[in-house]
Amino acid sequence: MVQQTYGFAVYPESIATEVDIPNWSLPQMLEEVTKEYPLHDALSFYGHTQTFQELSQAVQMFATALQHVGMNKGDRIAIMLPNCPQFVVAYYGILTIGGIVTQLNPMLVERELSHIVDDAGIRMIVTLDALYPRVKAVQKTSVFEKVIVVSLQKSESLIMDELDETFDQFIQSGADCSVMPAKINPAEDVAILQYTGGTTGRSKGAMLTHRNLLANVIQSQEFFKHDTVRGQDRCLTVIPLFHVFGMTSCMNLSIYTAAKMILLPRFDIQEVLQTIQTEKPTIFPGVPTMYVAIVNFPGVEAYGIDTIRICNSGSAPMPVELLRRFEKLTGAQILEGYGLSEASPTTHCNPTFAKRKPGSVGVGIPSTLYKIVDIVARDQEVPVGEMGELAVKGPQVMKGYWNLPKETEETLRDGWLFTGDLARMDEDGYVYIVDRKKDLIIASGYNVYPREVEEVLYEHPAIKEAVVVGATDPYRGETVKAVIVLKEEGAATKQEIETYCKANMAPYKVPKIIEFRTELPKSSVGKILRRVLRDE
Repeated sequence: MVQQTYGFAVYPESIATEVDIPNWSLPQMLEEVTKEYPLHDALSFYGHTQTFQELSQAVQMFATALQHVGMNKGDRIAIMLPNCPQFVVAYYGILTIGGIVTQLNPMLVERELSHIVDDAGIRMIVTLDALYPRVKAVQKTSVFEKVIVVSLQKSESLIMDELDETFDQFIQSGADCSVMPAKINPAEDVAILQYTGGTTGRSKGAMLTHRNLLANVIQSQEFFKHDTVRGQDRCLTVIPLFHVFGMTSCMNLSIYTAAKMILLPRFDIQEVLQTIQTEKPTIFPGVPTMYVAIVNFPGVEAYGIDTIRICNSGSAPMPVELLRRFEKLTGAQILEGYGLSEASPTTHCNPTFAKRKPGSVGVGIPSTLYKIVDIVARDQEVPVGEMGELAVKGPQVMKGYWNLPKETEETLRDGWLFTGDLARMDEDGYVYIVDRKKDLIIASGYNVYPREVEEVLYEHPAIKEAVVVGATDPYRGETVKAVIVLKEEGAATKQEIETYCKANMAPYKVPKIIEFRTELPKSSVGKILRRVLRDE
């Protein structure tokens, strides 16, 4: 069992390996920070700021309005918005009455939306005016009572159902009376239903309690406490808040540390760089595709990107060559981490207080145990350096899947969360994610791990992005296929790529099919959708 605490060996005495978690709900966390920093800026949105006091007042009004229309503890209320102040207000307002926030990706089509709305039993949806027609189309077959509509700019008049309201109208209805805060048991009461992608089959709702979410915030803060200054940091929040990474690493962590959240509704490279130039963020959680865009932007050095002290990378593997190019260009350090919806999400990260190992996702954050187990015999740990399935345990691990006891039982065993990710661990406790179990390519009996091939492809000077999938082959069972996006100034032929691969990897790993595209399918967070390409 030594492996479970291995990563803690690299911790200095000043970083706790175990953290204490107050018995707070998330609204209590906001309340405590507001008492301490009432006049500090909590949010910034295109130059408009909101202090913690103003945010708290808006949250109370929204919560009161929810109770006024009959919403109660345990009711599922959905938020389907891009990053904006209304998202934060609605999120904390729903939690204040003991409601369960169900996060909806604004890119979901009607069929996907209907599944989540029906599965969760949604009573109300807070959404964007542009998405209102889609939401109302779903309402014809799915029973929910009310829609609250957010407009981020003056748009053409929207014809709404008489039961529905604008966000401003709704929140004002809660101005004249006070909310009755729900009695919340942080360890038991579900705060968030976080639906897991949809890229791996039918979406499942991970039940995250108030304690799960608060724990992950406190774990993260302890891990980075030498790199952050309470009440002084500025977090560039362009990762969507409806994504578990953005929710915890941007929104909840910023509130807990009294940092200023700089909200952007989408990733536009020019807008991001201009925001960095004017707002001077100190923290930037991102995904690899964002760093690809920054690295390839002409004259990026002129935007003062060196104000950022920490660039966290998550959600998808960070190619080592991309990491090196970004850091050489900007001087900012990228710390690759790992997490999943079922763990609120963070379990691992490369430390600033010890050796960083490019290609790894680092060591476990405080109060997190982990082990690498045999893929078949999951109760057996594999030796250090060998590959198996990563399992984790800690206060951030979900309560289970919503209405799916069988799937919960398969994923959670004796408090251990079996991640479905293939990984190996070195002698210092650093974890290397090899691939998803389901992404493994078996070609002529050989195991081929897509990430291993992708790492080599990213080192080619003409390649901007690459993804590797298994294609059905009547002789080999599967064969390796590479889908490649070249840099604008890059030029390479299929033969040149094949020759390059043959020189840098074993023959059975060399892509037999090479396809060039102008872009790759991506999720709203910028994560390359490998499954879409595999299904093709």
